[in-house]
Amino acid sequence: MPMDTDAPTLTYWHVFVDDAGVSRQERRAITNFGQQSMGGAAPQWNAALKNIPARAMFSVLPVGWTGDWHENPAPQWIVPLSGRWFVETMDGTRVEMGAGEVSFGGDQGCVADANGHKGHRSGTVGDTPAVLMIVQMDI
Repeated sequence: MPMDTDAPTLTYWHVFVDDAGVSRQERRAITNFGQQSMGGAAPQWNAALKNIPARAMFSVLPVGWTGDWHENPAPQWIVPLSGRWFVETMDGTRVEMGAGEVSFGGDQGCVADANGHKGHRSGTVGDTPAVLMIVQMDI
């Protein structure tokens, strides 16, 4: 079976702080995939993180859960495993994500707006809990 020679692209939602201290989110892409073997298996496409993970955890957000305005505690990758959740940033963008969609939370250092909103708010969507895998980075 011939090996695929076209490197994949993985898109994700990136939550960040602009120069005015406002949290925003936009689609970005991971494109630095390279083929390599892991443990002697056939080569596969891998893209290494630029930062070293500090910890990985799992979180279960109950039905109806909403987290008030807050910043991510550290730069972190968030991958929903089941259920749906949303992230709303200070610029008014609200993104809903489900299983397998990826988000990067990098909104540390926001400046509170006139309503006291700082960072983002998030919560569950629908009638099932949202199960998330979170990989936090060292600051």
